[in-house]
Amino acid sequence: RAARPPARRRTNPSPPAPTPTLKGSCSAQNAAPSLRTAPTTRGTAAAAPSSGNPSANAGTSVNNPLPIAVGVPHEPDFTNFPPAIVLEKMAHAMHDYASMFGSNPVGTNPEITAALKGNNPRQSNFINAEAGLRVNASSESVDAWGTPYFFHQLSGREMEIRSAGPDRILWTSDDLFAR
Repeated sequence: RAARPPARRRTNPSPPAPTPTLKGSCSAQNAAPSLRTAPTTRGTAAAAPSSGNPSANAGTSVNNPLPIAVGVPHEPDFTNFPPAIVLEKMAHAMHDYASMFGSNPVGTNPEITAALKGNNPRQSNFINAEAGLRVNASSESVDAWGTPYFFHQLSGREMEIRSAGPDRILWTSDDLFAR
């Protein structure tokens, strides 16, 4: 019987560093015609510590008290669907409402959400949680990160829907929007 050579230990090379892109986001090149994104700039500056312990506040944004890993995009925590898909589903709900009633719902986010949830002449519900559409405790439609959408009426049948993106701050470069 022949002797076996000693087993070699396999070593796996360390995995490549993650690329700073948002999972499920889309760029202008591969976006659906109605879905647009602002230029993608990632990374969040850490806030100055408020106590003598520098690590106490590490990884929190100046404008956002929620912990965010510096230099790593914050993954959605409100839904398992990619953020661009959630936004697209909200745009579809808005289009479906406009098709049924001839115009978009109007008002503030809670008023628009109420109309989409069935407070309309036909009591039709356009908000489907199984499709990733969510409503917070304040009765506002929210994006994949749990931040309320900003609805901007462009015409009777066209509305821009803006998501604040991973930094949860509206009107920054990582915002997503659809019409």
